[in-house]
Amino acid sequence: MKRLMILPALAVAGALAVAGCGGGSSSSSSDSNVATAAQGPKTVSIKKVAGAGEVLVDQEGMSLYSPDQEKSGKVLCTGECTSVWMPLRPDGRPTAGPGVGHLSSISRPDGGFQVTVDGKPVYTFTQDQPGQVTGQNATDKFGGHQFTWHVITPNGKAPGTPKTGPGVGAYGGY
Repeated sequence: MKRLMILPALAVAGALAVAGCGGGSSSSSSDSNVATAAQGPKTVSIKKVAGAGEVLVDQEGMSLYSPDQEKSGKVLCTGECTSVWMPLRPDGRPTAGPGVGHLSSISRPDGGFQVTVDGKPVYTFTQDQPGQVTGQNATDKFGGHQFTWHVITPNGKAPGTPKTGPGVGAYGGY
């Protein structure tokens, strides 16, 4: 009988010892995960782009745009519009690099969420490559809405119009 009582007591003591060690190392690894997440790639950061100066970009270095017509934060670019102007979708909580402004996300009428910068929904332009701003001042019409697009800068002012290239100008709606 005494043997049976000693074995469970040893098992409990061993489990407590292991749990105590595991808790310490788990907490330590949590702390390093938080540091890694804070140092990892940002959803939106600032990059200098030839012909445009400093602009906001996504994780792949694609310039970010917002149409004048969505200043209120109401999403109007839906359907076919998103085949040309792709909404920046958050992967979890959006994170901002230094100097970017306030990031958040809003619900889109066509499903999912979209990143906003200072309340403006942001998009990438399908005809850009990383480090380009070919959609600056572009105008187009989709779903009965006329759009005028501007690249987003850290100071909120539109940069000068970059060199003319394919995709710049009026789109009849794709």
